[in-house]
Amino acid sequence: MIRANEPDNDMQNVLGGPLQPCSLDPMTGFYRTGCCQTGPDDLGSHTVCVRVTDEFLTFSKAAGNDLSTPMPEHGFPGLKEGDRWCLCAPRWQEALDAGHAPQIVLDATHVGALQYCGLDDLVAHALDD
Repeated sequence: MIRANEPDNDMQNVLGGPLQPCSLDPMTGFYRTGCCQTGPDDLGSHTVCVRVTDEFLTFSKAAGNDLSTPMPEHGFPGLKEGDRWCLCAPRWQEALDAGHAPQIVLDATHVGALQYCGLDDLVAHALDD
């Protein structure tokens, strides 16, 4: 049984393999483990590992989610182009629908993202590296 404030044990990515780390610098993930794990208290489903772009950061800020401004009181350094980050799956889908979706890292994107995003869309936006 998963208790509140604990990640789930399903460490599978969208391709069916083991979930790989997304970023340790900046430290990402709802649980700040570096992985896009999720659990019952992660209401935003921070499951999509993205490489942010300035275009996406501008879009996200305009949509009400400022990811570029540091918030040291929350241990958040603010993101800059090129950073990898565990993004909420519904936010990624919103960015896709608006034409501003950042590229993703498939092996670091949690299978839970498929509740909000189509696998074909994720694959089409996958990083080559």
